[in-house]
Amino acid sequence: MADPTSQSNYITIATRHLSLEWTLDFLTRTIRGTAVYELEVKGNEVAEVILDTAGLVIDSVHVDGSSVEFSFGTKHTVMGSALHIPILRPAIKGGCVKLAIKYETTTNCTALQWLDKEQTQGGKFPFLFSQCQPIYARSLVPIQDTPSVKFTYDARVTAVLPVLMSAILISPDSTGFPHDGRKIGHDKVTYVFRQSVPIPSYLLAIASGNLRYRPFPVPKGKDWTSGVWAEEELVDAAEWEFKEDTTKFLEAEEKIMVPYRFGVYDLLVLPPSFPYGGMENACVTFITPTLLTGDRALVNVVVHEITHSWFGNGVTHADACHFWLNEGWTTYIERLLQQILHTPAHRSFSFLIGSKRLYDDLKLYESRPAYQRLQIAFGRGENPDDAYSGVPYEKGANFLLHIERTLGGIDVFLPYIKNYVQTFMGKSITTQEWKDHLYAYYCEHGTRDSVEALDSIDWNAWLHGEGLTLPVPAEYDMTLARQSNVLADRWDKARTSTNLHELFNASDLQKLDANQIIVFLQRLQSYTALPKSHVDFLGSTYSFSTTPNAEIRLRFYQVALLDPQSDAAREYAVDAAAWVVGQETSKGIVKGRMKFCRPIFRALYAVDAKLALETYQRHKLAFHPIARNLIEKVRNNGACVAVSTIEHGRGWL
Repeated sequence: MADPTSQSNYITIATRHLSLEWTLDFLTRTIRGTAVYELEVKGNEVAEVILDTAGLVIDSVHVDGSSVEFSFGTKHTVMGSALHIPILRPAIKGGCVKLAIKYETTTNCTALQWLDKEQTQGGKFPFLFSQCQPIYARSLVPIQDTPSVKFTYDARVTAVLPVLMSAILISPDSTGFPHDGRKIGHDKVTYVFRQSVPIPSYLLAIASGNLRYRPFPVPKGKDWTSGVWAEEELVDAAEWEFKEDTTKFLEAEEKIMVPYRFGVYDLLVLPPSFPYGGMENACVTFITPTLLTGDRALVNVVVHEITHSWFGNGVTHADACHFWLNEGWTTYIERLLQQILHTPAHRSFSFLIGSKRLYDDLKLYESRPAYQRLQIAFGRGENPDDAYSGVPYEKGANFLLHIERTLGGIDVFLPYIKNYVQTFMGKSITTQEWKDHLYAYYCEHGTRDSVEALDSIDWNAWLHGEGLTLPVPAEYDMTLARQSNVLADRWDKARTSTNLHELFNASDLQKLDANQIIVFLQRLQSYTALPKSHVDFLGSTYSFSTTPNAEIRLRFYQVALLDPQSDAAREYAVDAAAWVVGQETSKGIVKGRMKFCRPIFRALYAVDAKLALETYQRHKLAFHPIARNLIEKVRNNGACVAVSTIEHGRGWL
């Protein structure tokens, strides 16, 4: 079955290699250049190539060296305009077609955000970054924009600021600097990249800004390198935050999977308008600066992104209907690493934290139960971002945990996981292909009990079931949550007390780490809203109202805004609004990560719709186009119905 989000004819002719020649223009906010394609013919008598596009200006098209006339299909609101390119002589199965397109992007390019220098950390130079997942690569380049097609690519990009792509930087060198006296921000430099591992279109990525590089020490015997990129003003802090753990995480993954294939694993800390926690672009993971807490409290987010090197970038979902294969597996393995690196209790604790997000999102989808499903049957042209939530992450991870437990535990399941990766590495698959492989593996390597265990699973309920609960209730080790819950219970019981200073003090948190504090605040949200006096004392005593840890600050505001009619909500709505658009800082930089801005605007709208709308309108253009689209779903006939507080976990805790 064809990808319901693509109009391309990738089933009969597919891209195998892409060569890009680009020039970045920060003044016009466009990319212009040429894309050259090597396409493999997979059908018989193929008469045309159809590519996905959205808002691109096509100058010319050549097929096998000859200029041809091209045409656009009717513009679709979600899928864009199909670009039809005739093949002069119908191509035969097994043949190769070479295509060259000269074009440029427009200011309506959804994949790109061009930032003014004032929107960056340094305030000296502008910044550009891309976000192509799930279906926005078509606004960056004419392409078969489906994860079912994987291709290698090379690129030559000319710009006045250092450039990174989801590929290995060949030149100038790994620092991104020319060494011939040319000045950053003034003189043009051509950056050369090569990606020799086939990737899907959503992993095509570019960033450009006043970037600096810091290498990480790599364990002996490894054939990959690792480091961090960030704006000049942030690079030292970024190096400190991530240098101790990143290569340790990557080495631990290799021990339970297969060797890392991409040669380079770098991190790029983007400006705050980046809409996600992280994006697993090949060779260079894009991450949010909200991870820079100065105490390494949030570095485990990197585990999720590293895990995508095997689940997503390696074994890829065939189309958006099977997105859970990427995110469910990645979340499951990310949490398995918590057990390997720490303890089984840490693994359970991660599931516990995620469970609140899961149930919150299932509740938000009550009016659209099809999006509560793990495997979603998207209709032709339906926007997968409309279903974007924690469901594929959390329900998917719990499904795999259920399979693990049903089969007899991690020692029985882990050999299968490695075989799964080895079997499908480099391929794009459906849920049915995964399930068939699972059964085939245990038929060959398991026992009769193994197959009977698989037969006992309610596959339909897990994959296609709707509702507000998991098909099988999950039980987690509550050891690490016990202190958090006890403290929350104490606050609940003290809601009528007037002597809070005698009952609580800052030492209450001494033995709690950041995740345990998050669970404490999430537990408070399960009770009736606290009085304003208690919220005030909570914020000041524990420094929640001023903490630089955005994960904790978000939960504090969710506690404060819990009852939209309360005095606490009316007062803290102003503070929350200022925080999310950066008014509490001199730079006025927004919290563009959707994990923060979407639930804050949803809560603000419930408390004070005028404040929410006016705040958003004043700062609208500072948010990424993807974030703007989803924030604006907060209103629907006056009701607060925005989907998901979860963003692409893409690295979230």
